[in-house]
Amino acid sequence: MHVLVVHDYGPLGKVLLERLRKTHLQVSPLLVSDPANADLHALESWIPDDTDLIVNALWLVNPEKAEHDRESTHQVAFSLPLALGEYARDRKMALLQLSSCYVFDGRKQAAYISSNPGQPMNELGRWQWECEQALRTVLPMHIILRTGWSLARFVRKVQRSATGSDGLFLPGRCRGQPVAVQDLARVITAMVLQVDCGAEAWGTYQYAGSEEINLYELGLAITGMPGIPEGIRIVDKVPEWGYLEPVNTTMACSKIRNIFGIKQLSWRTWLPEELVLLKASAEAGNKKEPAGF
Repeated sequence: MHVLVVHDYGPLGKVLLERLRKTHLQVSPLLVSDPANADLHALESWIPDDTDLIVNALWLVNPEKAEHDRESTHQVAFSLPLALGEYARDRKMALLQLSSCYVFDGRKQAAYISSNPGQPMNELGRWQWECEQALRTVLPMHIILRTGWSLARFVRKVQRSATGSDGLFLPGRCRGQPVAVQDLARVITAMVLQVDCGAEAWGTYQYAGSEEINLYELGLAITGMPGIPEGIRIVDKVPEWGYLEPVNTTMACSKIRNIFGIKQLSWRTWLPEELVLLKASAEAGNKKEPAGF
């Protein structure tokens, strides 16, 4: 099976490609350096004719950036994946598309299941939900994978707060499940390998770390890690961007376990590796920060 990985400069594309290249699969990268301005009419020159599965590894999990640049969010979260889906449909290819817990508004008291309808409360969630609905209509051979919070996003918030004197405000009222880059790459690879084995388990799935936590507690957990500057003060308070965060983004991940046999792992398992990965990314001089972080 020929797998095309669409990615940007973020660490997910790099880690996913490394994992997939260790398998027997034929793997090709497609670096989209500026997804917000990508020429959607040029897909024919981007995508090899013998592609069987397109994996869109543009991981969007930062609602703050989405609110600041709504036009780019529309392009990357909706227009680009829809164009990929229509292209795949016409050529009998499959598509694995990432979505997120931000398609939900957080009002549900229990964990969300994959069949729950989206009721987004921010710009990122709105376009991801619209994208999900469109892909279900235009492309039968699709896998939509919703993820929890980006662990790297909050690691970077903690790191950047080291120079501030007021501390880092993180709202304890917001509960969810972080996901590390390495763990997400593991999950995607496992799904791709089973598609290669003939599994036609098309549909919507969810994956997040096995341990629920609130953002305040997550900040405290990150500050206790080696390599994080000392003296960072985490404050249980809703920051300016806090209105973009649903109170509950926890997701049930039983479907992905039952269909693909993929078990949830604790995000704490991956936290040391996430710190190393982010440090390596910074040292490599990735000046252009990926949209997902």
